[in-house]
Amino acid sequence: MLLNEAIETAERFIPLIHPLCDRIQVAGSVRRGKAEVKDIDLVVIEKTEGLINLAQFITTLGVVRINGPKIKRMVWEDKSIDIYSTTPEDFACTLLIRTGSAENNIRLCKRALEIGMHLSASGLGLFNAQMQRIAGDTEQSIYEALCLLYQEPADREVATARESDGATVVQEDDGEIG
Repeated sequence: MLLNEAIETAERFIPLIHPLCDRIQVAGSVRRGKAEVKDIDLVVIEKTEGLINLAQFITTLGVVRINGPKIKRMVWEDKSIDIYSTTPEDFACTLLIRTGSAENNIRLCKRALEIGMHLSASGLGLFNAQMQRIAGDTEQSIYEALCLLYQEPADREVATARESDGATVVQEDDGEIG
């Protein structure tokens, strides 16, 4: 689907689930501003109290393909919607991972390994060699801990070095900072 159609769909869908969530943000290729997207990704913090929860409620909206505690995948108005539930502590890291791109996530994970760290693919944060969480409260904190320049979502398509105000992002091929 085209980006503007995905944005319009998200803008109609989010108010439906908003009463069941403390926080909702669009992620994935929509957040990156891709011209064409295959689905709509949402990162949410679900409310913990209420008569009905998100997993129950989405079954009233459309065809639910996956309805787990962390990942919910459904079709609404003939559009695929993926909902990633997380905690307030893990929201930023989950948003980073679910925004992608896949190539950028691979680049970040490789960089973490190069410097003796681990970036959780499930969005739990960035951990040192002793498995202590050292970053993840913001997307920027993860880039900073990895000694990388922060990339806005729209700039996360390219995993190779780019010049930005005279500074270079870590290169995929040799991992060096320049």
